[in-house]
Formats: sequence, C-alpha cells, structure tokens
Amino acid sequence: MSILLPFNSTIIRDLFIPLPPEQEPAQTPGFWVVLQGSFLVVPVGATQVLIPVGPLPKGIVPETAPLQIGLWQGKPLRAVRIDTDSTLPTEYEALPFQGPDTVLDNTLATIAGRAAQIMHWERRSLFCSHCGGGLVIIPGSWGKRCPSCGDEHFPHIHPCIIVLVRRGAELLLIRNAAWNTGRFSLVAGFLDFGESLEECVKREVREESGIEVANIRYLGSQCWPFPSQQMIGFMADYAAGDIKPDGVEVVEAGWFHEDALPASPGGKRSISRWIIDTFGKNTGECYSS
Repeated sequence: MSILLPFNSTIIRDLFIPLPPEQEPAQTPGFWVVLQGSFLVVPVGATQVLIPVGPLPKGIVPETAPLQIGLWQGKPLRAVRIDTDSTLPTEYEALPFQGPDTVLDNTLATIAGRAAQIMHWERRSLFCSHCGGGLVIIPGSWGKRCPSCGDEHFPHIHPCIIVLVRRGAELLLIRNAAWNTGRFSLVAGFLDFGESLEECVKREVREESGIEVANIRYLGSQCWPFPSQQMIGFMADYAAGDIKPDGVEVVEAGWFHEDALPASPGGKRSISRWIIDTFGKNTGECYSS
C-alpha cells in the first residue's frame, strides 16, 4: 500500500502521466513548472494557486532548454529552472514547495518535487563517470548511455531509513547540529554498503544515540526530492543502552513522552511528521502495508 504523502506519485496520479523526455509533441501548448531553487513560480493573486499554461511567461529566462516531463491534465508539462537571483515579472511570485512555510497544495508541491528531482538528475548526468565522455539519452527512459565506452547510467535515488524508537510511552528524538535549538526529529540516515534496511536502522540508532533497538518493523516510504532521497520508515523498540549523542552530527538526543513532544523541523509534508502523528501514541497496534 502506498501511503498518501506529498512527493509520492499517488498524490498526482489523476493529474499527471509521466513520459520519457523524447516523447514531446512538437510545439504543443501546455503547462510549465518553473523552479527557482526550492520555490515554484506561480501567478500572483490567483483564486487558487496555479502553474502557468500556454507560452512560457515573458520575462522568465530559463537556465537551460525546457524539458518535457510528462502530461499534466492531458497537456504537455515542461520544466525549466531559473537563477535564484532572477527578478520575476510582477504578475508572478515564487512559493516554497518544501518546508513548514509552504502554502502550495500537495499536488503542486509534488509535481514541483518531481520536476526538481528530474532536473537534478539531468544536471548530474551530462558526462560519463567512467570515461568522461558525453552521455546520450537511452530511448524510452531517463537513463543515459556513453557512446565512448558503452556504460549506462540511470537516475541516482538514495535510500535512507528513518525510525521511530519507542520505550513504553516515550519516543527517542534527536537534534541535528544543523537544526535550531529546541527542534527535534527521528533518527535517520543513508544506507551503507552491504547493509539490509534493518541493519541500517540498528547502526544509525547506535551511531546517533548510543542505544540498541529490536523488533524493527516497516511503516511506509516517501520520495524526498531534496535532491533525490527515498525515505523508508520503520518503528523499533528500545533494547539496551544509555543515550550518548556523538556531539558532532547529533548534538542532543533524549526520551520524550508521547504527550509532550518538541517541535519537529520536517513540517507536515514529511514522513517524519507522518510517522510521529500516526504511530506516536502507544496503541499496541502494529501497522502493516
């Protein structure tokens, strides 16, 4: 079962049909995803937040040629990126599609995230990492092939675990060194060589908090296109040890009662918030997908 979280394809399945890049109807009018950093460009003062449709708005100068990423409401959807210092035409504004301050609805945040992830891959796949030759598109996919050495390259999606650790009515939360004082979240980290997901859970919890966990179970996953993570959520039970944050990546860690949790940096769109909201109460139930 796919959980209904922003940036997962389920959110936009009734509006968006993905297509490989070469399937573009020539000169067909359509919609635009205009990205300025982690912001989506939309018309000012619309009764509902919309993306531009028709010709690319005058005054918006893309850094590279437009790239069709699929069909939006049956029309071509093209993505462009503009410089973060570019001044927008007065009839447009840039709204964040990630973080607690976003006012975009889930569908627009999700399609902006999809476009950002694709364009990140396009920027990072110009040259072969084996021989340095220029890459060309593999027909029917977002993959690339090197004509010089024959190597094939496909979008890099990085698996990360994120885990809710329980000790009775208490939850383990950590504060990353990059976060403001008072803001905490769940233990998370990238999968390492040779690890299963469950082994990654145990290692990350041990490294970030100093404790051991058991009874690891899967909860759900979320595409996190900042720039290209796949967040894989788990729950685990405290097994042993005392909390000892490493003091470098994690500067604080502690047990928090489920009825007195601190602020979370992820915002309502993140899987960390979903896990806490959905499984933060000790109901004795185990989620199954």
